[in-house]
Amino acid sequence: QVQLVESGGGLVQAGGSLRLSCAGSGRSLSSNAMAWFRQAPGKEREFVAAITWISSTYYADSVKGRFTISRDNAKNTVFLQMNSLKPEDTAVYSCAARRGSGNVFAATSYDSWGQGTQVTVSS
Repeated sequence: QVQLVESGGGLVQAGGSLRLSCAGSGRSLSSNAMAWFRQAPGKEREFVAAITWISSTYYADSVKGRFTISRDNAKNTVFLQMNSLKPEDTAVYSCAARRGSGNVFAATSYDSWGQGTQVTVSS
């Protein structure tokens, strides 16, 4: 099983930007679909973005046009560039990895998860 470690979270003012990283170890992620999910206090975990092994990308409507997911297979790392941040983007952001096929939007289709990184957007 792959180990995933997120970094790059923090406190930012509304309208600002952050870049999250998710570094994998234990196996290559190049053939994995990767995704970012987030969970705000008192809310259910929700899909944010995903990238397949052929770099097709998918986004939640709430972040489309503001967030960009990308991957660097040489570094075994996936990124989430977040621009024009809003207070409602405040959450713990977690990355996930999946081998094989499945619904990229469903958390249940991912078999490896990181611990998460806190993103707080102040108004």
